[in-house]
Amino acid sequence: MTITNSSNSWIDLPHGRLQYPVYLPDATYGMVRSVDAADLENVSVQGLVMNTFHLMQKPGSLTVQSLHGMHEMSGWTKPIVTDSGGFQAYSLIHENEKFGKITDRGITIIPENSTHKLQLTPEKTVQLQMAFGTDIVICLDECTHAEASDSDQVLSVNRTLAWASRCKKEFLRLKQQVSKSEAIQPKIFGVIQGGGSFELRKRCAEELLEIGFDGFGFGGWPLDSEGNLLFDILQYTRELIPPEFPIHALGIGHPENVVRCVNLGYDIFDCAMPTRDARHGRLYAFREEYPSFDGKWLQYHYISDEQYIRSSQPVSPGCDCLTCTRYSMGYLRHLFKMGDTLFPRLATIHNIRILTRLTELLREEKYGK
Repeated sequence: MTITNSSNSWIDLPHGRLQYPVYLPDATYGMVRSVDAADLENVSVQGLVMNTFHLMQKPGSLTVQSLHGMHEMSGWTKPIVTDSGGFQAYSLIHENEKFGKITDRGITIIPENSTHKLQLTPEKTVQLQMAFGTDIVICLDECTHAEASDSDQVLSVNRTLAWASRCKKEFLRLKQQVSKSEAIQPKIFGVIQGGGSFELRKRCAEELLEIGFDGFGFGGWPLDSEGNLLFDILQYTRELIPPEFPIHALGIGHPENVVRCVNLGYDIFDCAMPTRDARHGRLYAFREEYPSFDGKWLQYHYISDEQYIRSSQPVSPGCDCLTCTRYSMGYLRHLFKMGDTLFPRLATIHNIRILTRLTELLREEKYGK
């Protein structure tokens, strides 16, 4: 059913409005690889996701602040969401325990080839995000895989809830220091953990709602061991949150999964996969200019394939990005084979535009605009 003029279809932030559904490219270290802010604006990107855990290391928190925050540093004037870094710390530590440990107090990281320890507590991650000039603070959480043991899932939820409470308290303290002249202030999202347990997801969601947040994120690895989307858990988690609150499908950005999650009621998406695929020569395309999202509506072009040597066709029919309006797949293949730096820029521009066009079409379908 089309919803007209619903106030639940957007969120106003200090650096502008995000209209749902929205795909936010990952600018982990303060940049989307191979493209600049103007390229992103030209393909209708509404906002970016940057990562606190990585930015505090490279270029370093003091450097980000001396460059007047993430927006001025990167030349990006629209909204920025900052991930706390909990997922990245989880991945690093679970890969090898020598890289750190997770305790009730927070996360201790020992970067490779370094003896210097990094402390990431709930309070510190909020302090960093606010100092960097974020539009949406994401609470520090303890991530798990959906198929982790019951005891690991319980521990994760316990810590996530305790850390969320501490994050909210620090956020409110720092928010008091924001200029009263700023009509729109940053928001804070809690993260719902619980792995594949319906019971733990319910407990986590209910207690986060009690603490009180502006929105929520679906936390944890969203795929099972075979790479399938955890559809039932995603659906159940969305149903636990009242529809007036936006929910961010953290780490989900495969085009087909975006469609499925929008149909479940998810609003915000981010993922590094579309830009990573672009740089490696996997380009996305709609099978027709206005896909119906039934059946097979998405296809891939592996630009190194010989079939594209003399192709004068654009990557995707009707695509209005710079790549499709000016260059053929034959030329893109030539750039790719030559290893020219123009290829990753043009490919990234295109894949991002497919995602922003996809969310525009889904927005029109859902909200009539």
